[in-house]
Amino acid sequence: MEDLNNIKIGYAMCGSFCTFRRSIDEMKQLRGYGADIYPIMSQNAYTLDTRFGTASDFIEEIEEICGKSVIHTIAQAEPIGPQKLLDVLVISPCTGNTLAKLACGVTDTSVTLAAKAHLRNARPLVIGVSTNDALAAAAKNIGALMNNKNIFFIPMSQDDPRKKPNSVVVHFDKTPDAIKSALDGRQIQPVYI
Repeated sequence: MEDLNNIKIGYAMCGSFCTFRRSIDEMKQLRGYGADIYPIMSQNAYTLDTRFGTASDFIEEIEEICGKSVIHTIAQAEPIGPQKLLDVLVISPCTGNTLAKLACGVTDTSVTLAAKAHLRNARPLVIGVSTNDALAAAAKNIGALMNNKNIFFIPMSQDDPRKKPNSVVVHFDKTPDAIKSALDGRQIQPVYI
């Protein structure tokens, strides 16, 4: 996918730990397409060990893929805007908590400040939703963000309609297409049935 060669992509991850493997695999694929990736992790993503793996193992793998240290503090994220560091910023997985903060303009994490700093340059922010309350409490935030200029979504769908009827997960394999479309100012079909 030569369209992504040398594109500077910020790739942020929030605490939807069950999706980390798929997210990191997608990051690896983007790197394989020649993208220059700047990894960003929320405090929880950067520090918590879970049944899905240890923080240190994830960090080591991400830094090896990207060839850069993970941005994980507000101070490290702030220069993204003034330096016009990124062509596009991806937040995937993006939790309900981060969706709410983005929708309300709260910038108290490395990921939300990275988004604010990046959006000040009128460049695209691409969100990959992964939250158990996407079709409940988080739905209004998704709707609000879909209505904002320069914010785009990777296609998403319910991951378990019977056991978790409000839960939605991003289609990680659609990330390159979503990025390409966002760079052209277009939203691809955001919701899959």
